[in-house]
Amino acid sequence: MQDSFKELFKLLLPEIIVDYFELTSYEKDQEILHLYLKEINSIPKEYRESKLSSKEFFDQITVQDFPIRGHQVYLHITRRIWLNEDTGQVVFRD
Repeated sequence: MQDSFKELFKLLLPEIIVDYFELTSYEKDQEILHLYLKEINSIPKEYRESKLSSKEFFDQITVQDFPIRGHQVYLHITRRIWLNEDTGQVVFRD
């Protein structure tokens, strides 16, 4: 996401969404805004010393957010799953 858009999105969306997700698409109906977000491949801080590989994604969830300019807002969020190649454990961001 370009820095200028990132600053704008910080005003509209929760900071964690802006920091760890990319906007992949959106749909706007007359009164509803759907934002589709996918977690970026940025390893969680607590696992920076481990060898992680991105393997798959959780099923998409939908969260209703605060309205923006009279539009209901739905965030369609897809979270990433990593495999810790040292331990064989599945890792994900809370």
